[in-house]
Amino acid sequence: MTLTLRESDAKAFFEAPFHAYGPEIGYVSPMRGDILRMLDPVKNPLWQAGNPFRFWTVHRGDSKPVGRIIAHLHRQSNTRWGWNRCQFGFFDCADDPEAARLLLGAAEGFAREQGTAELVGNFNLTAMQQCGVMTGGFEETSYTDMIVGPPWLPGMLAGNGFAPFFPMTTFEIDLARAAPPPAALDPAHFTFAPIRKSTFPERMEEARLLLNDGFHDNPMFVPLTAEEFQFQAGELSTILDPRLSSVVKRDGVPVGVIIAIPDLNGFLKATRSRIGLTTPWHFLRYRMNRRRAVIIFYSVARAAHGQGIMSAMLAETLTRVRAAGYESVGGTWIADENPASLRQVEKMNGRWLHKLHLFRKAIA
Repeated sequence: MTLTLRESDAKAFFEAPFHAYGPEIGYVSPMRGDILRMLDPVKNPLWQAGNPFRFWTVHRGDSKPVGRIIAHLHRQSNTRWGWNRCQFGFFDCADDPEAARLLLGAAEGFAREQGTAELVGNFNLTAMQQCGVMTGGFEETSYTDMIVGPPWLPGMLAGNGFAPFFPMTTFEIDLARAAPPPAALDPAHFTFAPIRKSTFPERMEEARLLLNDGFHDNPMFVPLTAEEFQFQAGELSTILDPRLSSVVKRDGVPVGVIIAIPDLNGFLKATRSRIGLTTPWHFLRYRMNRRRAVIIFYSVARAAHGQGIMSAMLAETLTRVRAAGYESVGGTWIADENPASLRQVEKMNGRWLHKLHLFRKAIA
């Protein structure tokens, strides 16, 4: 059947993975409303900041979408790191080489229009959101905010001239096997301030500042503005479990933060990531049966590096998560070039789940 490329169809963009992948792939979509917000040029601060973007879906004939991709230019990344690149994201595609060629060709055309030298992805939509293409661990069950893809995507990218780089790894910690904590932080000086609805704005601004500080020298990182962080994290207040996330303070001054949420994938699968009549029932059922949590990020201020705060903060958090009745914790990704963080997971008896890579192609 003839394939057609369609641009700016947000509804089809959300629907594409449901048609492209069978249940064995394990793909779990963000909520439909979140996808539509990301694509909205008025609501998303990335686009308000002058970053151009275009997105496409590929259809069999005039019917269902079987693939999607977005291409975007993040000027702030190029300025901070001296790049001349465009990024692609949300590359999802059925096992159809021609569909992949159409989608990747559209993204390359956008990169040429912008006068850039290379195209890199997945970035959904910046380095601080989901990134990478799954290249291993396809049989493992994912957690919320982890990128999931079929085993044919890396080959499709390679077949269209893209090369893998920047390997990353996701992880899982079985709380029944988690290593005992090291020396605890001195309670006379350190406190864990939970992130509750009543303190959400204040704690999340502290979290943003700690993220920007602690991640300052990390590859690809660009400090998040208050608007960008609020856009990404603003709805966390509805799903946060205050026993999981906290800002660590030393003598009243924030020095560390850990943001973890209950794993939503069971709820998202049950609702097919849509709001409907049965959504409240599914949400209540999910809240009553939460057993998995996921660490979105953790960070320690640069001035407090090398003082054992990271290890103690993670150990204390795992103790609290276990006491709250959770059985396992997942982690979104750690770059393989970050051996210190990889060792942190190994010390906690964590295991590796998925392998991810970024892919890039030079633009003539």
